[in-house]
Amino acid sequence: MNEFFQKTITQIKNLWGKLSLVQKGILFTVVLVSIVGIVLLVNFSASPSMVPLITAPITDQEKLNRISVRLDEEGVQHSITEEGRVYVEDRRTAQRMVTVLMREDLIPQEASPWDVFKMDRWSVTDFERNVNLRQAITQNLEQHIESLQDVDSAQVTLVLPEDTLFQEDQEPVTASVIITPRPGSDIIENRKKIEGIEKLVMFAVEGLSDRNVVISDHNGMVLNDFENMAEFDRLELSKRQLDQKALLENKYKSQIFKELSQIFGAKRVSVLKVDMSLNFRKETVETQEHYPITTVPDNPNTPFSEREYVLSIPRSKEIVNEEFKGTGFNPEGPPGQEGQTPPAYKDLDNLVGEYKNSSEIVNEEVNTRNIYQEKSPWEIDRISVGVAIDGIWEKKYNENGTVKLDEEGRIVREYIPVDDEQLEKAQTLLEHAVGYNRERGDSITVQHLQFDRTSQFEEEDEKFRRQKRVQQILLYSILGVVIIIVAFVVFRLISREIERRRRLREEELARQHQMAREAALRSAEEEEEGMEVGMSVEERARMEMQENAINMAREHPEDVAQLIRTWLAEE
Repeated sequence: MNEFFQKTITQIKNLWGKLSLVQKGILFTVVLVSIVGIVLLVNFSASPSMVPLITAPITDQEKLNRISVRLDEEGVQHSITEEGRVYVEDRRTAQRMVTVLMREDLIPQEASPWDVFKMDRWSVTDFERNVNLRQAITQNLEQHIESLQDVDSAQVTLVLPEDTLFQEDQEPVTASVIITPRPGSDIIENRKKIEGIEKLVMFAVEGLSDRNVVISDHNGMVLNDFENMAEFDRLELSKRQLDQKALLENKYKSQIFKELSQIFGAKRVSVLKVDMSLNFRKETVETQEHYPITTVPDNPNTPFSEREYVLSIPRSKEIVNEEFKGTGFNPEGPPGQEGQTPPAYKDLDNLVGEYKNSSEIVNEEVNTRNIYQEKSPWEIDRISVGVAIDGIWEKKYNENGTVKLDEEGRIVREYIPVDDEQLEKAQTLLEHAVGYNRERGDSITVQHLQFDRTSQFEEEDEKFRRQKRVQQILLYSILGVVIIIVAFVVFRLISREIERRRRLREEELARQHQMAREAALRSAEEEEEGMEVGMSVEERARMEMQENAINMAREHPEDVAQLIRTWLAEE
């Protein structure tokens, strides 16, 4: 390996020595440019490929945290730089989230929801700049509105009048938006979504007020005319109140049915109606409470209470005390003239009198607590519940334990009604369960009512008859199988007996034939008188084999018959 490296280095040195000075400079330049290009490519690849959510940085940390939490709720991956810039995955996601943040007033006032038109050439006139700015704002607004899930397409028209010298001569900025809802969307009836689009347009266009924005659908119906939508809001509020009433009634109804079904059975209980009158008035109650002043607190370490209190303490005190004795001083006129004292008072001169006046005003201070209580969005004014409970149907049985049937084949049943004591107990349970209040006019009724179970009994009778038919079919099938098995066994026994008798006849015939041949041989021997009947070895072997077969057939007839069947099957 070292020799390879040395050889390679030697070749590079020889090649480098053969190059001229110009070639060496060109090679050095190419290598340097390649290294710089690789470094730039690595830096560019390492840089984030995300797009900014808002052009300007957000300095308000609280609002930045709220924006980050809202992005997490929407499941959007994002990153926040040290200077307060928020980056998201792609531009479409940024447009959608800017719309959501604008609808919820999370966009800072100093930030712009659209990029500033940055193209600036010395050859472009002010009029062209204004036109380009208007087009940029319009296109950006259309993209933001179309990014909403409820909007299929949008068209925005802006009117940006030129600035005038006097404010009273300045024409207002106006905007008109035409949206086409997606199929199945509720944006036309949803006021909050329309307000979100209106705020989006207002924040995107400088100097635009809500009264100069018109939002309509593709049919020309104005959607943001909130002043004339009071009747619609009233109907929408009524609809929500009715929905809340129905939801509460269904909740009580299902709970009542569930509890009574566990007691009487689901098929015996019927909750006819649960009617609730709700009060949706919003009220705030303010009360003032006066309580005594504690002078000596209680010691928790002792078993008795040392607490001492007074109802009030004096805050200020005013005492007035007047006393007077004698007639006092009666003024006279100047010397030499008669005074102005009336005759009635002159008659009282030189009389002794007494006057006393005593007044005491004490201002007491008491502890006061102001309590503000806001009632719930609704409260129950009245509850009406009607429940019907059915009795019990019992089946009648015969003495042998089978179900009793009438002439038409139906099951005989007996109805047992619910007694009054059970109805009273059920009504008492319902009253405690729903919070019965006689003063507000609540009504709880539980009655015994016999339900119509004609269709149910017909189904049960038909099912019972079907079971009986199935049982009969099974019984007849079993009997048929038993008969077939017995017939097969009898047939086999008869066949074997016939086969045995046939085999005995054949053996008897064979024995007779053998006796006839032996008699013929004996007679032939006697006729020849001493002539020796020559028999070959094969004939004698055949005769012996025949005798052995006959003997075996007599001793083991079953084995011989099986052997004969095997021979016949092989042939």
